Amino acid sequence: MDAVEALLMVVGSLVVILAGLVWLARRVRRSGVGAGVMGPIDEIYNPAAHRARQEIQVQDERAEATSPADDPLRAPRCPASRGSGYTLRVLQT
Repeated sequence: MDAVEALLMVVGSLVVILAGLVWLARRVRRSGVGAGVMGPIDEIYNPAAHRARQEIQVQDERAEATSPADDPLRAPRCPASRGSGYTLRVLQT
C-alpha cells in the first residue's frame, strides 16, 4: 500500500507542476513578456522569427509616434465600434 501512495504522490506532484507551467505559459503569452526572454534564443536558432519580431516592434513604435487626431481627413468613430478607431471621412467640394 505504501508503494501505491508514493506513486500517487509522485503522479499528483507531476500533474500540479505541469498545470502550473501551463498556467504560466498562458499568462506570459497574454502579457507578451516572453519576447524579451526568447529574443536571444530566436536570434541564434531562428533568425527569421527574430527579424519578424523586430519589424513588428518597429511598426508598433511608428504607430505610437503618429497621431491620427492631427489628420483632418479622419474622423473618430463611435467608441462602440471595432477596428483602428478611425474612419476615413470624405470631404465634398
